[in-house]
Amino acid sequence: MPKTSITVIYDGDCDLCKASITWLAKKLVFTALPFQASDLAPFGLTKEECSQSVYAIRDETTYSAANAVAFLLYHRGKKALSTLIKLSGPIGNWSYTWVATHRHTKFIKLVTRFLNWINSRN
Repeated sequence: MPKTSITVIYDGDCDLCKASITWLAKKLVFTALPFQASDLAPFGLTKEECSQSVYAIRDETTYSAANAVAFLLYHRGKKALSTLIKLSGPIGNWSYTWVATHRHTKFIKLVTRFLNWINSRN
């Protein structure tokens, strides 16, 4: 694996996660690994950890949850949104947790549909 490569470990069963990976891949080169079908040992992660959070790994640094989202947005070119998430601190972390625990709600399903629509347009 090249030293500057990015690996994203995500929930391969989550529609929002899959749509987000597709959106990211339009402008960012990375390796996407669904945690359910991946060997996590080389990353020092467990399936339990990965069932709770997305992980972004670059070089020797591992980002999780809102920090992983901010990292990925930054590298996709969405620097202002990334900065907003970082500066929001606990609000960003709470928001990430809320979305992760409510992904089967109508609101998150609507967000997922919108993201899939955006992905289909490009």
